[in-house]
Amino acid sequence: MQFGDYRVEIIPDTEFRLDGGAMFGVVPRVLWANVCPPDDLNRITMNMNCVFIDTGHERILIETGIGEKWSDKQTSMYGITRQRSFSQSLREIANVEPEGISIVVNTHLHFDHAGGNTITGNGHAVPAFPNARYFVSRGELEHAEAPNERDRASYLPDNWLPLIGTGQLEAKESDYEVVTGLRMETHAGHNRTMQCWRLEAGSKTMFGFADLVPMRAHVPFAWIMGYDLFPTETLEAKKKLLPQAAREGWECLFYHDPEEPFCSLIEEDGKLRAVPVAQAG
Repeated sequence: MQFGDYRVEIIPDTEFRLDGGAMFGVVPRVLWANVCPPDDLNRITMNMNCVFIDTGHERILIETGIGEKWSDKQTSMYGITRQRSFSQSLREIANVEPEGISIVVNTHLHFDHAGGNTITGNGHAVPAFPNARYFVSRGELEHAEAPNERDRASYLPDNWLPLIGTGQLEAKESDYEVVTGLRMETHAGHNRTMQCWRLEAGSKTMFGFADLVPMRAHVPFAWIMGYDLFPTETLEAKKKLLPQAAREGWECLFYHDPEEPFCSLIEEDGKLRAVPVAQAG
């Protein structure tokens, strides 16, 4: 799709599964199961919807998905059902090879957002995008290197340490501009340092909520993940951003939604609802 002067494409990675109770926190199962039916292990289906932006000068990838460095046991545990490699998806959807990516941006370094930063080469992890600069906030990098007990399992050093070794990883400020019109901004809640992305062209805004609002089902204010370290801050950020998105007609990317990740928000009877962009238009 064309967004202003830039070409934007959504690049799905692969379906995977996490526990539904953890994904919806205090929301009762009888409610969330109506919109995200669980399997017999209580897991719900999700995806990782990465974003490719071609500015004409830079080829940017926001997030890299879950990656392909998983053992058979881990693949089963997370219900990963990969149909094709991420590089194949990138090639078929965006018509670009991994070598053609010039900037990779991670909103944070959890394995389902940064797992595809590296691939296995000669028995160890190497950069998946050999010619790219990799951007992450300095605060997130510091947290990833010294996580707490709540989120330690989400940080796998093979997803970023090789990039430090090659000199490709650049630690950024809590809010910064990637290229003209594309900004990263920190919104605490999932942790203290996770970022969302904002792409602006004229009066139009495209916004990637990352794990602040991971799926359409999380649009209701109180539907917050049990994984969030600071749920009350997630709530405050949602109450600020979601009404603004509806009011100003933002195009929104819900990173983990397996069916309709690209939506607009509308208000009906005092409640916000996500609808596919084509329908909203």
